[in-house]
Amino acid sequence: MCFVPSGWSQQGAGLSRRTFLGTGLAGAVSATVFGASRLAGAQTLPRQAASGSSGVVALTGATVYPGPDVPPIQRGVVVVRDGRILAVGSQGEVVIPGDARILDCPGLSVTAGFSNCHVHFMERKWQDAEHAPASHLTDALAAMLTRYGFVRVVDTGSFLPNTRAIGRRLDRGDVAGPQIITAGSGFAPAAGSPYYVQPARVPELTDPGTARALVTELLDADGDLVKLFTGSWATQTSIVVMPVDVVRAATSTAHQRGKLVVAHPSNGAGARAALDGGVDILAHTFPSELTGPWDRSLPLRIREAGMALIPTLKLWKYEARRLGVPAARAEAARVNSAAQLKAFADAGGQLLFGTDVGYMADYDPTDEYLLMQQAGLTFWQVLASLTTGPAARFARAAHSGRIVAGMDADLVVLDGNPERDISALARVRYAVRLGRVVYDGKPATG
Repeated sequence: MCFVPSGWSQQGAGLSRRTFLGTGLAGAVSATVFGASRLAGAQTLPRQAASGSSGVVALTGATVYPGPDVPPIQRGVVVVRDGRILAVGSQGEVVIPGDARILDCPGLSVTAGFSNCHVHFMERKWQDAEHAPASHLTDALAAMLTRYGFVRVVDTGSFLPNTRAIGRRLDRGDVAGPQIITAGSGFAPAAGSPYYVQPARVPELTDPGTARALVTELLDADGDLVKLFTGSWATQTSIVVMPVDVVRAATSTAHQRGKLVVAHPSNGAGARAALDGGVDILAHTFPSELTGPWDRSLPLRIREAGMALIPTLKLWKYEARRLGVPAARAEAARVNSAAQLKAFADAGGQLLFGTDVGYMADYDPTDEYLLMQQAGLTFWQVLASLTTGPAARFARAAHSGRIVAGMDADLVVLDGNPERDISALARVRYAVRLGRVVYDGKPATG
């Protein structure tokens, strides 16, 4: 979470955020109550078609969306074998192997697997991931992520050793869920640890030398990317901006190791620090007008610098409702965030879908899809933000993000037609990661 307009009530917010981040940043581990098993582990795709010994599965009769820049295939066929897409096309064009297991999907839609580029693994249910029952972790991942089609996620703030433990269990296959790319806890400017994590503190970058040393330490500890609070809510009414020379030192160190840097801007000054410091991704829009109206030149400058944007529009609506924000202020935040997103998209900027779930207790992304559409984005732009955009930004476009023969068998089967009804993107029948079902359509219990 990034943004709190001036004048918002914070009494309840500080406690909830401290609970959210403080426990993880302090490395606390405690016992949890584990739910019943729903998916004991990764399964072959899908359960209804899992009899027999063949490694080939054919999804037939759905509307198939191979990518956001090509037309859909009506009454399409997708054939999967050994974690890869073997063939895709219309019925009559694709030869289905005789030993294939058939899943008939009339009335459904199939897209490439989704990415959520802004999540957190900081809730109590993720603690002690190394030893938690596999069924508990699988159910928890389904409740927050895979039931909404997310087969790859970017964690922008968590306790790194614990998140790495979740990832190891996913790699071993005893837990079913998405691939996790993680930044650990992130870095704040000097005297700028977010007030809502206190008494815990985010590591602070006091000068360029410290920035280089701490970023190196994170990457040596197996962090996948670097998160910077280039603008941080140090108190309920003040934002501390990270000096550009510190941002540059952190960014250049990460880039030397081939790692991306994502920035939490909070306001226009934080966005400018990220821009001038060479950051790769903005983690949010920045609708706060605490320091004055937002700079209308920034979206184009961000696009020209080759930065990507994760909008997180629902976050502002969520916070407004949770904190009882006056309607006029909530509407101003909505208008600002929508205008920033539309201006960036109109400039041809690369969008990455993200929702800040794990901070937000409401996991359903439907409102994010609707708000993106209301901001003026087309279905195809939203689909790109879920699929080809993240694949390109995270250097995976050669094997993921599209339904093309030879690509990874990362698929989402949707109930309905998202081209006509954008909310259908959240109605997931199956989520498939490398040919394995990670969500099978049952209600999640986590």
